[in-house]
Amino acid sequence: MESTEAVQVIMVTLSMQGHMNPMLKLAKMLVSKGVHVTLATNDVARKRMLDSKISTNFTTINSTGRLSLEFFSDGLSHEFDREKDSGTFIASLKANGPKNLSNLITDLKANGNQFSCLITNPFIPWVPGVAIEHGIPCGVLWIQSTTVFAIYCHFIKDPDLFPNLENPNGILELPGIPGLTVGDLPTFMLPCSPSHFRLLVTEFISILDKVKWVLGNSVHELEEETVNSLEAVKPVYSIGPLVSPSLLGKEETIEGSVDMWRAADSCIEWLNKQRPSSVIYISFGSIIMSSKQQIQSIATALKNIKRPFLWVIKASETRKDEFPRGFLEEITKDKSGLVVSWCPQEKVLMNQALACFVTHCGWNSTLETVVAGVPVVAYPEWTDQPTNSKLLVDVFKVGVRMSNCEDARLSVEEVERCIMEVIDGPRAGEMKRRAVELKNAAKNALEEGGSSNRNIDKFIAEISCKPSSNNI
Repeated sequence: MESTEAVQVIMVTLSMQGHMNPMLKLAKMLVSKGVHVTLATNDVARKRMLDSKISTNFTTINSTGRLSLEFFSDGLSHEFDREKDSGTFIASLKANGPKNLSNLITDLKANGNQFSCLITNPFIPWVPGVAIEHGIPCGVLWIQSTTVFAIYCHFIKDPDLFPNLENPNGILELPGIPGLTVGDLPTFMLPCSPSHFRLLVTEFISILDKVKWVLGNSVHELEEETVNSLEAVKPVYSIGPLVSPSLLGKEETIEGSVDMWRAADSCIEWLNKQRPSSVIYISFGSIIMSSKQQIQSIATALKNIKRPFLWVIKASETRKDEFPRGFLEEITKDKSGLVVSWCPQEKVLMNQALACFVTHCGWNSTLETVVAGVPVVAYPEWTDQPTNSKLLVDVFKVGVRMSNCEDARLSVEEVERCIMEVIDGPRAGEMKRRAVELKNAAKNALEEGGSSNRNIDKFIAEISCKPSSNNI
């Protein structure tokens, strides 16, 4: 039987790479402070990890905590494409997840586990009900920016602040969030968004009264005005950035990952052969699939710029016909660029060869590039990405926004303009200086006495029912 002396936490997340990564980073942070963590997700993740020959076991090094993975069924087969048909996936998870997760918790408790807290992903709003059923206090890890959390809260609680969502240039005045337009909002709340996404937002905000803690994957100093504005609405404990210790210049204390795709390590060998601050890195994450037109424009621009590049295109092996004729053969011959299906992004961003990051602005990528101190070309498409782009370009001031033409096409000229502005434009030096400033602020937050480290200690003290010596 398990010892109950250590604090035990169960964490629940969707089996989507961008959701699992920050949950695992938080789990490892808790384990490094002596907490026992069980990370639970829908069981298609186990199938993907096994298919990729990635171990589902974790090894703790110099830590008294422990980390283990558990899985529950979402009611769909492993072969079902959850990303392509997200509506069916969310409906099936909502119908089958509560019972299957509850049964898993019952089994874990029967084996001697006594959980002090359940921490859920925000986009499975039925989980706090399961926590209440088992008498477990509930927290949520908000995996997007605190700015997006604040926008959703205001949208549900005070819709009069959003009079017209049809005009993308319409100006909004929200507490603690200056200078927003409708075009900067998360797409889930717009009229054009699928109804099941809008419902997720509504349901999540509606269950916040069942949640005792909101842990924010952000840095207090990066979004200070927004964090302060939420004190009267729903306080947020900023505990980020949730990134790998290696990106912070520290050693890993828990070995193991939840990556569901095998990364191409050959890209690091290639990067090591490039000149410092010379490589353009392009990646739009694990979900977004670039169109043929976008691929053609980016490829042509890269050829015109004549700088080395590393380009991640999911399923690139099956999309060779979408590149300009002879492009892949040419870059292979002269070694001017590398196209891969997946890569170890944090290792890439740490590499001194990088000059800039062309990104979709997912929040994980946003934090990673901030911690790495790399300037960005922001090219958002959906969900929280437009808001993150606004933060990167206009608030953090570490990049430029790349936009489509009026006919929704991405032009070659726009790609060239944005990349060259970040690398060699009049403001390039200032962007690099700001990137270094934010890098230092993010790292300092996690040091002893830093804002994020104090917040995580405060949270552990509260779930342990112990007084905290670190009050913010």
